[in-house]
Amino acid sequence: EEAVNILYGKSGMQIRLPQRVRATVIGKRPMGKLSDPQAAVRDALAHPVGAPAYGSLVQGRKSACILICDITRPVPNHLFLRPLIEGMLAAGMPRERITVLVATGLHRPNEGAELAEVVGDPWVLDTVKVENHFARDAAAHVDLGVTSGRRTPVKLDRRFVEAEVRIATGLVEPHFMAGYSGGRKVIAPGVAHEDTIRTFHSARFMEDPAAIQCNLAGNPLHEEQLEIVRMLGEVYAVNTVIDEDRDLVHVDFGEVIASHLQAVAFVAEATRVPVGRRFATVLTSSAGDPLDKTYYQTVKGMVTPLDILEPGGTLIVASACSEGFGSHEFRASQERLVELGPDAFLQTLLAKRFADVDEWQTEMQLKPMRSGRVQLYTTGLDDDERRLTGVENIA
Repeated sequence: EEAVNILYGKSGMQIRLPQRVRATVIGKRPMGKLSDPQAAVRDALAHPVGAPAYGSLVQGRKSACILICDITRPVPNHLFLRPLIEGMLAAGMPRERITVLVATGLHRPNEGAELAEVVGDPWVLDTVKVENHFARDAAAHVDLGVTSGRRTPVKLDRRFVEAEVRIATGLVEPHFMAGYSGGRKVIAPGVAHEDTIRTFHSARFMEDPAAIQCNLAGNPLHEEQLEIVRMLGEVYAVNTVIDEDRDLVHVDFGEVIASHLQAVAFVAEATRVPVGRRFATVLTSSAGDPLDKTYYQTVKGMVTPLDILEPGGTLIVASACSEGFGSHEFRASQERLVELGPDAFLQTLLAKRFADVDEWQTEMQLKPMRSGRVQLYTTGLDDDERRLTGVENIA
């Protein structure tokens, strides 16, 4: 028997394949681990992309806001938050004017032990304010107007907008809607008001054929995000790339758009793997903890492999769903999918200017359902939740 290891929960899973099965294993191209990640971060800050060195950049500034991703993204925050904050303090910035803001989008806040896990460095929690973004708190946002073409309302967290130094930090990897994660995406939807987020996730964006993984050209989400950044003004970014062991393989710092594109160029080399054919059966996972904590996050793992699935083929997804299903809004959306069926459900979305919260994930699930047979293996859902997935569950 041939055995294949996949990322599942915190411990992984070994899949034993029957002898008659001939497997093609597709993964990222090997990326060299950085032997001294801390030194790599210091070097990135000293040699930014399209910006002055970090020390001079923060000189004379009186306040700062650093965005970090929430618990659903395995970003190595422990490597770069302290150097960023120490540089601000060394430049004379009062520590009470420095805020680390968790870019939750419309996800739940990260608090207590979970917040400590996200930050990854007790010194940061002891030294500066670490707070969550709340997309539904209208008073906590600044209205910057609308984008010029698609008229997306632009409302962003006041703590970020009004800071003199604005830094977005994150992980750059393929994203099933926005092309690639990180950079501008940590700002919007990361710290955007729900009106901005729900516009981004409406059917006119989601159903656009350019709104797919590994594509920025003509991608409506990416284009709106770029315009929002330009409306905001001076913004910088720390961009990281990790391998399947969650080890750092790339880090850069600089002007948010230019530095993000440099990280995209790096990660694209490793993640875009030509295979030259499609497959009748594709087995994949949702990339393990924390990316497979909920069924909501699992849908991303269903969409990404569609480029290599034969029409009518079988897609098998393994996801621990250790925290269960997802938000109550997502559960309600899946209820409608199961009740109406895929075609009728999509018809209810097409005329909406604002998507209902989290229904966009159900809409994205329609793509694999249209492409073939979807099977889910999970140990984290009860019988009713398995029914609400709308896909075939396997033991």
